[in-house]
Order: sequence, then structure tokens, then C-alpha cells
Amino acid sequence: MKLRRADFSEINTIWEILQQAIEQRRRDGSEQWQNGYPNQQTVQDDITNGYGYVITDNDAIIAYAAIIFGIEPAYNEIKGQWLTNGDYVAVHRVATLNSVKGQGVATKLFKLLEDLSIEHNVFSIKVDTNFDNIPMFKILERLEYSYCGEIFFGGAPRKAYEKVLGKQATEDLRNN
Repeated sequence: MKLRRADFSEINTIWEILQQAIEQRRRDGSEQWQNGYPNQQTVQDDITNGYGYVITDNDAIIAYAAIIFGIEPAYNEIKGQWLTNGDYVAVHRVATLNSVKGQGVATKLFKLLEDLSIEHNVFSIKVDTNFDNIPMFKILERLEYSYCGEIFFGGAPRKAYEKVLGKQATEDLRNN
């Protein structure tokens, strides 16, 4: 499996993966992603801004995420406390193809993201999720993300997590 930037020619495939995830959240009884977000324009904006990434397996797209190297304005205010105050990567809109659910693809996406972050000398990954997204909670717990508090994204409270990476981790935590 490979993590790479998405291309405009892949919008329809990415949108199909997101639609499957939106439907899964609906079947799970969640309000997350049930209000018209994300949509095809969101994907187009992600790719335009360089945030859209896909996981491929034998050149087939099997997962999508928005990966933002920079500032996520929603993360500026938190009811709680982030582990670090420096540079970070924000992750949004994680979705996997239905046919690969349960095969560790989202976990692999986060592991590949850790490698990508370190390559860019960014040693913190921040992510938020809805209060009822049990599959994401399990992934974040398995990968040792720390619960930091609540942020507000899209007008709704969300659980916020952070993971500090590599040898920089101890120093960053000491300086916080």
C-alpha cells in the first residue's frame, strides 16, 4: 500500500469512497457527515489545496484522507490542552472503500502518515472525530493517540486527539 497525493482525475473514485463512508455513518445512527459535508466540492478543494491523499493497493484507490500540513483554524481553541504547541499535521475525512473495511487500511493510512510527517520534519499529528465514531476511536487508541479535549468543527463539538512522533516527542512535551 502507498500513500500519495490525489489527482483531479480521481475525484469520482474518491467521492464514491466518501459516499460509502457517509452511508455507513448513517446506518450506524450517527449525525456525522449527514448534513451535506463532505461533498464533491470538498474533495475538489482538498486536491486544489494539496490536502487530498489516497491509499493505493496495486494502483487501485482504497482509501482517502485530507492531510493538512499547516494550521487547522478549528484547532486553535480547545476545551482541554494539546500535547504540543508547534507544527502539526491535521487529518480530516478519513474513509476507506467498503470492500477493504476491517483489513487495517485506515490504520495503515495513519502509519504511512506518521512516516510522511517525519519526512517533513513535523512531529505531531492532530485529529478530531465525532463523539460516536467507535471505529475511529479504536484506531486512535491502537496507534496510541492521546485524548486532548474538545474542539468545534463545522459547528459541532468533536473529540480531539494528538500523537507526538519520533525522538522529537520527549523534547516537545517538555517544552509545552
